[in-house]
Amino acid sequence: MSFLSPAWLVALVLPLVLLVGYVVAQVQRRGYAVRLADLDLLDEVVPDKPGWRRHLPAALLTLSMIALPLGLARPAIDRSVPDERASVILAVDTSLSMAADDVDPDRIGAAKEAAATFLDGIPDAVRVGLVSFSGSAQPILSPTADHDLVLAAIEQLRLGEGTAIGEAILASLDMVDGLRTATGEDDVPATIVVLSDGETTQGTPDEVAVEEAVEADVPVSTIAFGTSRGEVTLPDGQVVPVPVNAEALRGLADAGGGVFFEALTTDELSAAFDDLGSSVGRTTEQREIGSWFLAPALVATGVAALASLRWFARLP
Repeated sequence: MSFLSPAWLVALVLPLVLLVGYVVAQVQRRGYAVRLADLDLLDEVVPDKPGWRRHLPAALLTLSMIALPLGLARPAIDRSVPDERASVILAVDTSLSMAADDVDPDRIGAAKEAAATFLDGIPDAVRVGLVSFSGSAQPILSPTADHDLVLAAIEQLRLGEGTAIGEAILASLDMVDGLRTATGEDDVPATIVVLSDGETTQGTPDEVAVEEAVEADVPVSTIAFGTSRGEVTLPDGQVVPVPVNAEALRGLADAGGGVFFEALTTDELSAAFDDLGSSVGRTTEQREIGSWFLAPALVATGVAALASLRWFARLP
């Protein structure tokens, strides 16, 4: 929690001073009563002593005087809210290795299902673009807030040979540049999410593409999907192992200032997309909560006044 007008916090000294003064006054008052009164006679004349009720108005007023400066200091807390300017570029690996069935129904099928869950979980105003990559990168859909259109495009993805992650990042950056040019805003927030099971085998090296992403202030997150037991059968009948290279994708995310996820199952992939959906397309803003303090201060003051009138026929 932070305070937008912290100068008011100086007023917290006042209730502290009054509290000390009240305690001192009560001690002195008790001393006077002991010296000047016949305690046995006092018990007979005033059998019903106010006890704790005598201190309640003062306690409530003290709490009020503490809460009032806190409220006037404009306390605020951070909260996550949808950023209507945000864009996410999904770069989906469509290399032949994504046909491996080490996950159900296969890697590409599970990826499509998880992407649909991701689209359901992000704010409606967030624009989503789609890039497909195998031996080269294909811009499929420019960033749009029509998530149904994105989902339809994902369903149409087809597999090809090769893996060009670097090219996919560059194609994603072109989409971001186009969006920023179209809106006239150079600071439109954007994120690239790369879903893959391998490493770059052709095209632009990852480190070159990531450097451009960092310069453009576009973080690159990665999801490594699949297991070390993945295999695919080539058209000639040859069975080829296609283990996931999680370390290469982790290094890509670290260099790109993004987040790395490793998913060995369909459920873990959905969970990774859920985590991404709760962070991308959102920003942090401060929400003032002064009413949390001012309202109790008003109530405490009112109760103190009513209690004092009811029990002692005077205002505190």
